Amino acid sequence: MIGVIVLLSNIFPNQSLFVHNFWVIFGFLAGITYIAYVLVDIGTKRDPEVGVMAIMGSVAVKMIFCMAFVLIYSIKERDMGVIFVLNFFSLYLLFTVFEVYCLLRNLRHQNLK
Repeated sequence: MIGVIVLLSNIFPNQSLFVHNFWVIFGFLAGITYIAYVLVDIGTKRDPEVGVMAIMGSVAVKMIFCMAFVLIYSIKERDMGVIFVLNFFSLYLLFTVFEVYCLLRNLRHQNLK
């Protein structure tokens, strides 16, 4: 994903495709996704029956932290609103798809046992 971001910024050098603090947004979403994934992975390995609740809880906590991040960022930075929304939600959706894909792959292996 980092390669695509660098490639886009090199292809369109005169366009403002990303907000100024894009890497802060990227790091926050990568960190919160990693934490959510690890917590769900630990929860499903301890007790597979509670795994669904762990998944739902991690998605809810991730969404709450992301909404708080958007609120704080929008209060501090007033410019580039549409670009921020496109950057943030495209990253949020990509990280969520990655997390769900990895979790489903792990759950599929548990069902085969």
